[in-house]
Amino acid sequence: MIFYKKMFKDLTVPQRFVHTMRAIQGALIVAASIQIILGYSQVWGLFSRFFSPLGMAPVVGLVGFGLFQRGFPALGNCIEIGLPMLLLVIGLSQYLKNVKPMRDFPIFERFPVLICVSIIWIYSIILTASGAYHGKHAITQHNCRTDRANLISTAPWFKLPYPLQWGPPTFAAGHSFAMMSAVVVSMVESTGAYMAASRLAIATPPPAYVLSRGIGWQGIGILLDGLFGTCTGSTVSVENVGLLGLTRVGSRRVVQISAGFMIFFSMLGKFGAVFASIPFPIYAALYCVLFGLVGSVGLSFLQFTNLNCMRNLIITGLSLFLGISIPQFFNEYWYPARHGLVQTNAGWFNAFVNTIFTSPPMVGLIVAVFLDNTLDVEKAKKDRGMPWWVKFRTFRGDNRNEEFYTLPFNLNRFFPPT
Repeated sequence: MIFYKKMFKDLTVPQRFVHTMRAIQGALIVAASIQIILGYSQVWGLFSRFFSPLGMAPVVGLVGFGLFQRGFPALGNCIEIGLPMLLLVIGLSQYLKNVKPMRDFPIFERFPVLICVSIIWIYSIILTASGAYHGKHAITQHNCRTDRANLISTAPWFKLPYPLQWGPPTFAAGHSFAMMSAVVVSMVESTGAYMAASRLAIATPPPAYVLSRGIGWQGIGILLDGLFGTCTGSTVSVENVGLLGLTRVGSRRVVQISAGFMIFFSMLGKFGAVFASIPFPIYAALYCVLFGLVGSVGLSFLQFTNLNCMRNLIITGLSLFLGISIPQFFNEYWYPARHGLVQTNAGWFNAFVNTIFTSPPMVGLIVAVFLDNTLDVEKAKKDRGMPWWVKFRTFRGDNRNEEFYTLPFNLNRFFPPT
């Protein structure tokens, strides 16, 4: 919405960029405050009491399956790179996972992504250098070449980001409301990703307090995004959740070290440009595996429900189908000339509704949670999986929660569980 604002169209390209970034900064800062409040006030945790295994199965499933357009459709843009990558990832991570060339260390199970990306990246560099794409269609060159746009040569060696680098943020009610819709969608998708991560890490489902705490910290991340002018907000990485299951590495220390590396290398422009030169079909091949894994984790929640119950089958099927179908319908109308399906005189309302209904997990949550909490609720407690689920609603409900969800560095004294 902000990118297409008429107020910026008469400006020069550099001026338009700066004004757009300042508007995005202001919108992110306002939207972040909403997420921080909903998180640390435990409001999101209270809302999570309407969740059940039956309601979460479609939501978590759509967190993965809803990203299908980033999978094989993107891989197919450069099939000679994407398909070998897909086959290599499956081969190393599944068929060769028990092969241990380095004593007792399962290198192919722990590092399939690093190994496969390195091999296929070198292969794509060879194809580019050998002139395999000379005279090819522009779309093919864009998706296959590793030297597009001179990314590495034009990137600075070092750049230190600092707050308000584009100038003071500008605040507008329309921009803020539009960004709030993205924050709401992010909260739902992140909740689904939290659930998936807990299953893949063989942990208990995150209780309401932990969900709220995660949403609150995510809001702080978005606030920092707004202050530093990153153009996008922060949310859970579905790829990393899938990677957790693929590599079987769920150590908190690994995440902390990785975050440190990301902060350090973000200041090295050449380093980021090198990764940006990797053809996207390589990532798309990974997405086929990682997003599919996350989606299947969502379906695994159905094991705690009664699948012989017609009520459950209707809720599950309708949630999954509409969660894919409705966003696809809205996305068909999303192009610069229209800005989405909903068209009223209130731009903020258009952006809010269009954003909500273009998110598969959001649509799945609306349908699944509404039906699950209105159709024969009392009679279907056991069929919904509530006897298994209810003990995980509170932090003290299961002794293992303290092991899984206690904050590091003794931070729990500042954020005591409730």
